[in-house]
Amino acid sequence: MKKKSTISWIFEFAGRKINYFGWCVVLAIFGVALAFAPYLVISDIVSNHLQGNRDWDYYFGRILLMAGCWALRLTLHSLSTSLSHMGTFHVLGGVRKELCAKLTRIPLGSVLAGNSGSYKNIIVERVDSMETTLAHIIPEFTANIMLPVVIFVYLLTVDWRMGLANLISVVIGVFFAAGMLLKSRGGYEVSVEKTKKLNETAVEYINGIEVIKAFGKSKTSYDKFVTAAREGADCFINWMRRCIWWQTGFMQFMPATFLGVLPVGLLLVNNGSLMPEDFIMCVILSAGLITPLIVAFSYTDDFLKIKTIFGEVTEILSREDMNRPEYLTEEPSGSDIRLSGVRFKYKDTEVLHGIDMNIKQGEVTAIVGPSGSGKSTVARLIDSLWDPNEGEITFGGINIKNIPLDYYMSQIAYVAQDNYLFDLSIKENIRLGKKGATDAEVIDAAIKCGCHEFILGLENGYDTVVGGAGGHLSGGERQRICIARAMLKNAPVIILDEATAYTDPENEALVQSSVARLVQGKTLIVIAHRLSTIVDADKIFVINKGNLEASGTHETLLANCPLYSNMWAAHSMAKDEAESERIAISGKEALNV
Repeated sequence: MKKKSTISWIFEFAGRKINYFGWCVVLAIFGVALAFAPYLVISDIVSNHLQGNRDWDYYFGRILLMAGCWALRLTLHSLSTSLSHMGTFHVLGGVRKELCAKLTRIPLGSVLAGNSGSYKNIIVERVDSMETTLAHIIPEFTANIMLPVVIFVYLLTVDWRMGLANLISVVIGVFFAAGMLLKSRGGYEVSVEKTKKLNETAVEYINGIEVIKAFGKSKTSYDKFVTAAREGADCFINWMRRCIWWQTGFMQFMPATFLGVLPVGLLLVNNGSLMPEDFIMCVILSAGLITPLIVAFSYTDDFLKIKTIFGEVTEILSREDMNRPEYLTEEPSGSDIRLSGVRFKYKDTEVLHGIDMNIKQGEVTAIVGPSGSGKSTVARLIDSLWDPNEGEITFGGINIKNIPLDYYMSQIAYVAQDNYLFDLSIKENIRLGKKGATDAEVIDAAIKCGCHEFILGLENGYDTVVGGAGGHLSGGERQRICIARAMLKNAPVIILDEATAYTDPENEALVQSSVARLVQGKTLIVIAHRLSTIVDADKIFVINKGNLEASGTHETLLANCPLYSNMWAAHSMAKDEAESERIAISGKEALNV
């Protein structure tokens, strides 16, 4: 697919509210005509006065005409900019929604490749920066460039030599503009990069403040933030230093039309080839070139930024969506899941090497292996958060790439180790699992997942707001609410990816028993480090370094898979040590009593 240019994107965005931007440009053009009219009227007044006209009513009428043109021009300008801003803010709101929607349609790996601070910067600051282009450059720059062009053409009709004299300052201004552009090259891109780094460092510093304080690393971490802040400021200062003199020359010479008009005009009047009244008319009209030029060229910096500003936004919008059909053409037969020759890469590193799995409907399937072996990657591929680079995954006998994403997502409930809670009430966080669920259904799901009692113990019960990312709750409490949300979804396939990692032993047993009741007749996929939680699984797959090491029941793997046997031995030893430590602590507490 051919990549669209920045200009194409600008026209596409503006075209979404073509009625607003179309009328704002039309009004701006009429405003240009009205802005040009007073210069013609003044020229006429001067010409009549030089010819001896002493009819003061005539002059008073001309003054009223100029005042009317000025007032109407201001009215049209206000209407034009109001329409452009209304259209712009509608477009920017739509772009932000489109960016957020796009992140849900592209592979998770494409999203995770970026930093949350960068995405925030693009969706908020970069989109906001598009306002100047859409709301100001389209109508105002157009109008302020058109006025000098119209005046220049009219000057050529009066006297072509005086018209060309206006270009003397333009040539000098272009020289300084070229210097400014050369010196400015790369400046904005560097400032964007440093600003992104500052955003990322700030987010990292704030999110990690607890660890920083706990391990006494406040000075090191703060120094990193200070360095990023200093670099963010220095890049702007250095950019300004490189360009300031060139910009000053540009802004001084470009609109200074009198620099050529006055000496050339006086020379022509002196040798008799230009009438005095025409000379005065040309001087007055040349003055009309100055103000709009200043306004127009004040947008020079914005032109330099357009590619970068729109580039970051459109880069996300241009990413390839996950290839899924819009409508379901064939109903899956059951909820069996099969992985055939699945290979997957993170960037350029392959992490899964030809995985074959058959996960049967209604069974409990466990996926285990050492840390970093690829267990969670398999779960995310099954949940269609990524697409495999090779091989295929089928659901009910149909390749998941041939199933609409919305339909497939409705068939799977995914609970990860680090599931996210929104800054809403507990009730609303659980209700996300099923749109329109009643309060009774929410509470029933919480009871079955062992959340009900601790929720009632909170200050506002189910109406307690959990804070950003669920920060007002403990890790175990957040996880149990996420499980309740998944259970409320009532999907035929449930994936628990280290779902009990943050629960204490008592709550883990409660959750496990609740899951056992709720998954009857459903396909359950469990990924766990604690092997004791999956000994009763119908089938266990052992993943090691991206390869399928072995599969079978707990007893079969103990007898035939050395890796699984070693993992079980290490797990049992850790459990025994934990139990011994618990008994020792209990005994010490008893002695103290």
